[in-house]
Amino acid sequence: MVDMGKPGEAGDVLTMGAGAVASDGTLREPSKVAFDDPWIWLAAGWRDLWQAPAIGLTYGAVFALAALALAVGLLSLEAHSLFPALAGGFLLLAPFLAMGLYEASRRMAAGEAVSLGSALGAGFTAKGQIAFFGVALMIVFLVWLELAFILLVLFMGGGGLPPPSEFLPTLLFTFRGLGLLVVGSIVGGILAAVVFAMSAVAVPMLLVERVDAVTAMRASINAVVANPKPMALWAALIAVMIVAGFATLLLGLVVAFPLIGHTTWHVYRSVYGPRVTK
Repeated sequence: MVDMGKPGEAGDVLTMGAGAVASDGTLREPSKVAFDDPWIWLAAGWRDLWQAPAIGLTYGAVFALAALALAVGLLSLEAHSLFPALAGGFLLLAPFLAMGLYEASRRMAAGEAVSLGSALGAGFTAKGQIAFFGVALMIVFLVWLELAFILLVLFMGGGGLPPPSEFLPTLLFTFRGLGLLVVGSIVGGILAAVVFAMSAVAVPMLLVERVDAVTAMRASINAVVANPKPMALWAALIAVMIVAGFATLLLGLVVAFPLIGHTTWHVYRSVYGPRVTK
């Protein structure tokens, strides 16, 4: 059983694509999807989440607890102002951390048994390439942290970080704080866009196709370039869900993280799965 995405119209022929890579080793062209397809992907991800809630909510709880531990640790060190930078970098690693959720959705689509053990064991068939991809994300994470510290020094000076009671007023109501907020958001947004493009479908692809990490990233970028509007909508939906997760004191992340992970599998199947031809 294969996840077929949206059914074709009458008279359409559904052909099985061989994924992102053709038999001669060349990259296939990604399918063009409609602007509103992200809502369909999201609905499919929602169904997957509640088909195996123990798996998704466990992943979500671990992710939320890790974010909470990060926040508590920074508060104990009186380095609370670093939380936005570290949280942003933490989210850059999320496409790799959600690997088990992609595997769970793959198994559901194939009619296979789904368990927490199978989700946690995801990636061992292509562990070398997936590990390489994880290293690439870690490098971006470290670059982001370095840039964040440079921006803090440039805008806040060498006098140290403001105390907790002054951090938000300084950030929102001073020129140096607003400068940090604007420039930091631009730099973070650029890095987030790069990570989104290279990871939109890369890890699900590595789980099921015999490709190397670089090819998977290229195929992911091709999918984003071929579908700029729907992919921009999907990126915006991810941002809204993550912001909502943090705004609910991290409780929302318990649902938001697995929902994004399950949905990502359907994004991959939509752009590199079965094709509908006239």
